[in-house]
Amino acid sequence: MKINNIDVEAAIKNVQALLEKDKALTPALKAALDVLLLLVTLLLVTLLINQKGLNSKNSSIPPASDPNRKKVSKAKSARKPGGQKGSKGTTLAKVDNPDEVIDLLIDRRTLPKGVSFKAAGYETRQEIGMTISRFVTEYRADVLEDSQGHRFTGTFPEALKRPVQYGNNIKAYSVYKCQFQLVPVDRVRDHFADQMGVPVSAGSICNVNLQAYNGLGRFEDWAKQQLIASSVMHADETD
Repeated sequence: MKINNIDVEAAIKNVQALLEKDKALTPALKAALDVLLLLVTLLLVTLLINQKGLNSKNSSIPPASDPNRKKVSKAKSARKPGGQKGSKGTTLAKVDNPDEVIDLLIDRRTLPKGVSFKAAGYETRQEIGMTISRFVTEYRADVLEDSQGHRFTGTFPEALKRPVQYGNNIKAYSVYKCQFQLVPVDRVRDHFADQMGVPVSAGSICNVNLQAYNGLGRFEDWAKQQLIASSVMHADETD
């Protein structure tokens, strides 16, 4: 970068080298001088741009730095807000098997006097919510003991190796939150603790993700072979 045949860039680098060698400068003063050098560099770049008439069309300068840049307003779309014609929307619909039914009985005292009534069915309205809670399953293996003190114990499911451990649904949910939703491990841990009352350490979440990774190794190899053998991979946005 030269202005009036002066190599400004070389001069700035020389000053920076001298500042590095000067051990008498305090850290605060050195930081202040670095900021001043940065400001000088920016001012000189701006001056050079104005002198040479550089813009985004004849250099690598971004369009936002062009002097007297005209702002082009986007044309208003003719489409109406909301879902467009032909798009498939999602409509909230009633379910056939609600988890809880609350009967709302009419207070008979509010009915007209001297008139007989008969049951004519009911009207329904549904409120769809959700529950987030811990669900613990305890397996109790039967224990028998003979007259000689020999004990015989029922067989636990093969996956249960410890007195208490995480179930597959917690493991799968951990992987889903981390890999599909891209939620950081610490936030997944907080979610389990705050919303479900389940203490899951960050290390356990990482181990579960590693277990899923190793379990998908054969599928990954198979998928790669299928892609290699495919005539079209659909790897870009072209038709």
